[in-house]
Amino acid sequence: MKLNLVPARTGVLWVRAGLQAFGRQPLAFISLFFFFMTMVSIASQLPLVGAAIALALLPTMTLGLMAATAQAAVPEKPPAGAVFLAALHAVRADVRPMAVLGAMYAALFLAVMGISALADGGQFARVYLMGGQLTREMAETTEFQVALWIAMALYLPLSLAFWHAPALVHWHRVPPAKSLFFSFVACFRNFGALTVFGLVWAGVFIGAGIVLSLLATLLVAIGAMGMGAGASAAGGAVMIGGALVMAAMFFTSTWFTFRDSFTE
Repeated sequence: MKLNLVPARTGVLWVRAGLQAFGRQPLAFISLFFFFMTMVSIASQLPLVGAAIALALLPTMTLGLMAATAQAAVPEKPPAGAVFLAALHAVRADVRPMAVLGAMYAALFLAVMGISALADGGQFARVYLMGGQLTREMAETTEFQVALWIAMALYLPLSLAFWHAPALVHWHRVPPAKSLFFSFVACFRNFGALTVFGLVWAGVFIGAGIVLSLLATLLVAIGAMGMGAGASAAGGAVMIGGALVMAAMFFTSTWFTFRDSFTE
């Protein structure tokens, strides 16, 4: 396995490749993303350990979507079923190492939340992990904002360590602990391309958010004028559904960041 160093402009190519792969089988990717999100949502409802289990499933979801993208990116357009099955096969083939990787992610993420709790007594952690109510007064307190910045600062290296880790475990048979080190080094060495990748995606999300907001506002206005009974509800559904589709597109593009960063 060899690390490739890529120029910063490659980040744009990763986004474009991800959108193209998504466009080849959009229904398959949307269905797959909703399937994984449903599993995470169900796990999060379990008492006491729900949040930890949901966190532990995230690396597996990442691997599944990356495997689906690798299948969709082949020259001959595969059927939607093949894309879906590629994701499930990858997850099934690496159940044990992915369980270890998931447990490590959950433990480290909860540790980040625990450290942030030292600043505000756990208010930010409760809001983030347990869906606690966030009030304006709480958000404006110095303690809450300090906890937020601590969590963001600590989560950045954590996210870099896990960015390529599921793919390294699956495609290069790297042990879970070593995959975190190799992933962090690869992200650090190609930080310019990943920064461009993130900025371009931020622009895509902002642009899509504006379009979705305008459409949702139009539907709400139609409902308010009595021209459509379900128009107001449809406006909210458009925003939620659009956000989930955009998230599925984002996860699709992560495969290309791995493909261009490592070779045999």
